[in-house]
Order: sequence, then structure tokens, then C-alpha cells
Amino acid sequence: MKALLSYETGGPETLKMGELDKPEAGPGQLLVAVKACAINYPDVLVIVDKYQFKPERPFAPGGEISGIVEAVGEGVTDFAVGDRVLAMCGNGGLSEYAAVQSTGAFKLPDSVDFEPGSAMILTYGTTIHALADRGNLKEGETLLVLGAAGGVGLAAVEIGKAMGARVIGAVSSEEKAQAVRDAGADDVLVYDRGPFDKDASKALASQFKEKVGPNGADVIYDAVGGDYAEPALRSIAWEGRYLVIGFPAGIPKLPLNLTLLKSCDVRGVFWGAFAARDPQHNRQNVDQLFNWWSEGKIAPKVTEVFPFEKGGEAIAKMGARKAIGKLVVRVAD
Repeated sequence: MKALLSYETGGPETLKMGELDKPEAGPGQLLVAVKACAINYPDVLVIVDKYQFKPERPFAPGGEISGIVEAVGEGVTDFAVGDRVLAMCGNGGLSEYAAVQSTGAFKLPDSVDFEPGSAMILTYGTTIHALADRGNLKEGETLLVLGAAGGVGLAAVEIGKAMGARVIGAVSSEEKAQAVRDAGADDVLVYDRGPFDKDASKALASQFKEKVGPNGADVIYDAVGGDYAEPALRSIAWEGRYLVIGFPAGIPKLPLNLTLLKSCDVRGVFWGAFAARDPQHNRQNVDQLFNWWSEGKIAPKVTEVFPFEKGGEAIAKMGARKAIGKLVVRVAD
């Protein structure tokens, strides 16, 4: 089968079209004929050996797919050949076929195209887990979203509004700000690009405080990290919850005296491990996402679709932090 492969450690320019053996559906698995593969930040990291897991080469990046079930493994009773599905596959999504665990697959409604279908599960699954399970976001609370124009950021804006929060989005350009407004944010902050010296960091903290209001942000959804983290934490409310989502701007070091002064929590969000440890709870979360989708409260924002052979360009755009919403690779028509 055709696949876009990483043969050596390196950036997206090192990816090449090649051939792999077609996988089989093992016990508890589905074999999916891949139609679309959404690109996420782990795809940027895994090809340069900076992700938590290092697949054996050659491998195809891409962990979030949609497609059609071609075969069903032993013990699988919830799916049948021909079902339209979306699924997480770890890696291998930029291939014509992928074997996935049935526990990580969900039926895709006939009314939803494959491209937006491929773009839902990781960003929205991460975000509902973050805001509902880890952040305990309540109606009427203030939510500050860093990196609000990215895939997870827009998901946080939409889910925050669906949960009844006041949502403040923070982004790095006016173009991104408009996308966040369109997603329903109550207010938007356009911040400068880091790195920041001490004075610039203090100024950014003041900007965050002004936007969230005198009581501070009850929940901070940080999908950026780096020099943005400490200024954001300084704007948190008493007993606020700071959610660690990702680090495209670098892994920050937070002064823990701030957590004492605000009696606040810093909470990690590792959706993949949560979904593996508690698939039943994760499935309930995904059911809620589909309900919100059917009600028009959320909808994956696919802003660009790339042909299969140009999947590396999608990963490069993600790595350059130029993406608004979700980037998707069309693997097959």
C-alpha cells in the first residue's frame, strides 16, 4: 500500500511516498481504508524523534483518520465492514490503510464528510476532557484560551461556550483573532510573538488581567506554553485551574509561588492516556461531542485540505504555527 513515510530523522521535507505492507485487523481491531488524515502537533514532533513514542522506521505519521471499515478483527462486535468511522491510530494515518483499536473508533454519521470527520476526535476529545474532567469548568466562569486559533484552541472556544462559560481567546495575529471571534469568543487578545524579556512578560500579564477582568480567569487552557505561560498564570482567579495542553512555544517553567498566592491548581491533560485507561468515559465524552455537533454548537474548522503526496507541507505549516483551525490530508477520494 502507498504511504507517506519517514525514513530518517528530520523535518517534513524528508518525508517520501513509499510502500508498506498492508496491515491486517488483529483481535479487537478494525482495518480502515483511510479517506482523510488530520494533522496535529504530535506529527511535527514524531518525525524528529521528539515525541513520547518513537516508532520504528520507516513509518507514516498521522494519528487521526476517517475512512471505511474494510475488515473486522476477532472479538469486535460494534462495527461491520462498510461502516464509516473516525479513529485514532497512534501513527500510520498517512497510509492507504490503517489498523486501529475498535475502542478508539467511532461511527461517523452519513451527514458528515470524511475531511471534517477526521478532524474531530483528537482536538475535541482532548478539549472536552480538559475542560469538563480536568478543569471542572462551570457555567458562568471565565475561560482564557491561549493559542485560540489552532485546532484545539478553536475547540476550546466552542466547547467553552457550549458549557456556558465566558471565553477569552488569545492569539498572535488579527487574522487569527477573527477566526476566534467567528467561533464565538466573547473577547480576543492579540499578543506579540515571544520570546519575552522581563518587561514584555509583565506587560503581557497586564494584558491578560485586563481581558479576563478583576476576578481573574477561572480556567486557563494553555496550548502554547513557552514564555506565554507565566504571564497567563498571573491572570488566574483564586482557586483557578491552569490546564497544560501542549508546548509548541517550548516547555515553560512556572514560579510555584504563584500557585500559593492564588491557591490555584496546575493540571496536566493527557487525553490519549485517559482514553486508553477509561474508554467508557471517553466514549461518553465523544457522544456529548456528537450531540453538540448535531445542535450546531461545535464543528471542526477544516481550513485547508492537502493532497496525499503533499502531506509533508501540511506538517510543515503546523510546525510553523501558521495553521488556523485544522489541516487535513485527503488520502483517497
